[in-house]
Amino acid sequence: MEHSSETTRLSTKGQIILPKNIRDSRAWMPGTEFTVEESGDGILLRPASRFPPVDLDQVAGCLRFEGKVKTPAEMRDAIGREVMRRHGRGRY
Repeated sequence: MEHSSETTRLSTKGQIILPKNIRDSRAWMPGTEFTVEESGDGILLRPASRFPPVDLDQVAGCLRFEGKVKTPAEMRDAIGREVMRRHGRGRY
């Protein structure tokens, strides 16, 4: 991605307007939330994550599965069949 440099101004309310071409190129719509981090030369602005970070322990087992559990070999075979099917359709 190409870096661009533009000038903006801090309002009396502490607001900064991001230039339109930057908002458009990033598809940042009104209401987009950002994290603001201090860095050595200024600040770093990033869109906030939609989902908070979690550990595997917090989500393991959250999806229900009914049926016979597959072995690793059965899973590898199924993946191989799907890859071949997609390759045959020109997807890979």
